Amino acid sequence: MEFKLIEVAERIRTLREIMEFTEEEMAEKTHVSVEEYRAFESGNADFTFTFIFKCAEAFGVDMIEILTGEKPKLSFYSIVRSGTGLPISRRAGFSYQHLAYRFTGKYSEPFLVTAPYNEEEQNKPIHLSHHEGQEFDFILSGHLKVALEDKIEILGPGDAIYYDSGHGHGMIATGGEPCTFLAMILKK
Repeated sequence: MEFKLIEVAERIRTLREIMEFTEEEMAEKTHVSVEEYRAFESGNADFTFTFIFKCAEAFGVDMIEILTGEKPKLSFYSIVRSGTGLPISRRAGFSYQHLAYRFTGKYSEPFLVTAPYNEEEQNKPIHLSHHEGQEFDFILSGHLKVALEDKIEILGPGDAIYYDSGHGHGMIATGGEPCTFLAMILKK
């Protein structure tokens, strides 16, 4: 169940119009410039996870509805077999598999994330994002360099980090190989 950029953009535009938000209001709600917002909504720029998450919050819908056009229906339990999570490619090289995309009324958004190793990123500042809620990341393989505002932490297999995602945070794989981790984004 892949999604197409232009279809997601159309759903965002439609929801914005239904909610009677201006482009300027949505730019403010999603913490991007008006020009960036317009590029996202027109399908001329690829979305970040944070942008989709903030759109879903603003519209009061599950982020899966924005990504797929379908409302999650399961409310008792949901199983996602190995390799069958909803694939989301949002950041250069990063791959996300949403592990509860069929479940409605989620208190959290669980993902299996693979961060690619990129030698060029190793000595550059890590891009920081922020969104409401909290996040828990558990490293399955490889090593993750995590920036939390002005602090840097290196995590390896079996390590976990829990943080207030309203503060600036970002991450890259380090140590010469990709890093796979479980990310749990908890809503407020």
